[in-house]
Formats: sequence, C-alpha cells, structure tokens
Amino acid sequence: MTGTGGRGGGDAQNTRWTGTRWAPGEQILWRYRDHAPESKGQVHICRPVTVVEDTPELLAVWMAPGTECVKPVLADGTPVHAEPLATRYTAPRTTVRARWFGTGVLKLARPRDPWSVWLFWERGWRFKNWYVNLEEPRARWAGGVDSEDHFLDIAVHPDRSWQWLDEDEFAQAQQLGLMGREQAERVREAGLAAVEVIRAWGPPFRDRWQDWRPDPAWGVPVLPEDWDRTPAHMTS
Repeated sequence: MTGTGGRGGGDAQNTRWTGTRWAPGEQILWRYRDHAPESKGQVHICRPVTVVEDTPELLAVWMAPGTECVKPVLADGTPVHAEPLATRYTAPRTTVRARWFGTGVLKLARPRDPWSVWLFWERGWRFKNWYVNLEEPRARWAGGVDSEDHFLDIAVHPDRSWQWLDEDEFAQAQQLGLMGREQAERVREAGLAAVEVIRAWGPPFRDRWQDWRPDPAWGVPVLPEDWDRTPAHMTS
C-alpha cells in the first residue's frame, strides 16, 4: 500500500459534518477527552493527522514526525508518566503544545471497534510493532474524531506474539473511581476480543500496513488555535 495524496490539505475543520467521507490527504484532528469527572469531558490530547483512507470499514490516518500536538502535563509542567502511579490521575493537570519528535505513527480504526491499532517504526522504516489502544469507539465530527482512552493496551510484535500493557494504570483508574466496575468489565472484554483478532491474525494485522508509506507530497498538519472546540454536530 502506498499513500495516494488525494486532495491534500483539505480544510475539514471549517466544514459542517454531513456524514461524508474524508479524502486521502485531508487533514483532521484525532482527539481524546479527559476521563476525570472534574474535566467535564474536555479535550486533553489532540493530534493533527493526515487521512490515508476513509471507508465504511476503516479510517486510517498518518501522524507525521514533527507534528505539533497537545498533551496533558501536571500543573507544574512535570510529564504525567513521571508522576507516581498513586497520584498520577489526581494531581492537578494542564495541557501544553509539544512536537511529536519520534518517527511517524499510522493509526487504524474500524467504526464500531472499542480500540484502534497503531503502527510504529524505527528510523529507516524498520517496523517495530503494532499497538492496540483500547478506547471508546470514535465519534466523528466535521474536523476529526473524538474518543476517550481506556487505560489498558496491548503490544503486538512482528513475530505475532502479544502482551498486555498498562495493567497497573487500568487497576489504578478503577481504584480511583475513574472507571466503574461495569465499564472496566466491558474494557477487559474488548481487550479479549482484540486478542482473538490477534490470534486469528485478522484485519488490520494481516493487511500488510507495515509496508505502507506516506505520500512524500504531504505536509505536516498545523495544530489550529481552536483545537479544543466543541463540535455542534457529532455522529459515531
């Protein structure tokens, strides 16, 4: 598979969502809302991405190296991952703009799946691994997609072996009441369903996305000033 470019740089953010599909090369926002009750669902992660493919079966987007994103940090600027687990989700937070300095990330999501699959490469396009991010099925709006992270994740290696990730954070979120028992059970069930796809080597793992490359003509999407705006119309 190769990037096709499409219309390139489409202004999806300024169009009312009408249920149409995005063309390859259009730039949208991939966002996550904060899970803490006091946040009232505010966006705390925002990543401008370029659409690779958008069909009824799959949304594929590319986050280019050097993309300016929004990420959460503690109120004093400390990275979230540096905070001890016991207080990681209760310490006051804010958001900052920061560049994605790693290699690019390809994100794949089927409309109703409560997870998305991310592909990572080492420098020189040496494939590293797939990463299954358990999350709410994405809600689409004119400027992109919104979701909420579910803490638990899965790493899938090139030899098809896999392992759970962040089980400690998943447990801590339940302990703090950020996720109720019923929701936690649904998330675990979703993870087990993803594991079944991995074991069967179903899509997208079998689809050779690791051989895909972005269109060289694509630029790095710009993070808009109103990255945290609330869409007037949303649909799943």
